[in-house]
Amino acid sequence: MDKRVDGEFDAVVDRTTDALSDEGFGVLCDVDVRETFAKKLDEEFRRYRILGACNPELAYDALETELRLGALLPCNVVVYETDDGEVGVSAVDPETLLGVVGDADLDSIATDVRERFERVLDALPEASDE
Repeated sequence: MDKRVDGEFDAVVDRTTDALSDEGFGVLCDVDVRETFAKKLDEEFRRYRILGACNPELAYDALETELRLGALLPCNVVVYETDDGEVGVSAVDPETLLGVVGDADLDSIATDVRERFERVLDALPEASDE
C-alpha cells in the first residue's frame, strides 16, 4: 500500500498522523531513520520516518485471538523522501502480514485494518505529475 503525496515532508508526517488518528490509530513510536543513521553510523540518509501505528481495540481483539501476534505489532506506516525528492507514504498490508499467522479468525481484523489504512492513504493529497 503506497502513495506519492503532495506536500512538504514534515507536513506529510503530520497529516499522516492526523489521518491515522481519524481512523482510531495512535502512533506508539516514531523512528526518525535519518537521525538514527546519522547518530549511530555517521551516515547520511534521505528523510525517512517509521510510524508505529496501533488501534488499541483492534490490537486487543487480535491478541485475544493469537497471543504471539504481538511480534507483528504495531503496524508500520512509513513516510519517506523518494529518489526524485517527492514524498511517499507506505503502509504495511495487514492482510498479508496477518496471513503469515494462518489463523482465519484474524481475517476480519486484517480486512478492517486494511480498509482503515486505505482511507488514511486516500485522505492524503496525491502528488501531481507535473
